[in-house]
Amino acid sequence: MNPILGWALAALFVALAWQQYGWQGALFALSAVVFWLLLQFNRVMRTMRAAGQRPLGQVDSAVMLNAKLKPGMTMLQVVGLTGSLGRKLGEGEDDWAWSDEGGSTVRLHFSRGKLARFELDRPAP
Repeated sequence: MNPILGWALAALFVALAWQQYGWQGALFALSAVVFWLLLQFNRVMRTMRAAGQRPLGQVDSAVMLNAKLKPGMTMLQVVGLTGSLGRKLGEGEDDWAWSDEGGSTVRLHFSRGKLARFELDRPAP
């Protein structure tokens, strides 16, 4: 979801609750927004904790990962899909790689926090 749209919906929820129920409604709506934010934070932390316990840049199958990738995915979605943190490629660009035991590697390029392009490199037979 677009963050601007999410914050606008949260503000609208608080404003409507204020209008309908006064300060009690606004307090309830604010509590609901904070609860939603805590749920999102918990989801991110669970994903990162699980990914941090696996080897860096390793996946079970790079070919299957390549088949599941779609442009526009966020890094959190990719990390959740791979189950591990990626290996950073280079210094300047936002390029990451994941490899499997067979030597196949998937290289991903992120632009503005979204997956822009990806390619699969397979070793020669």
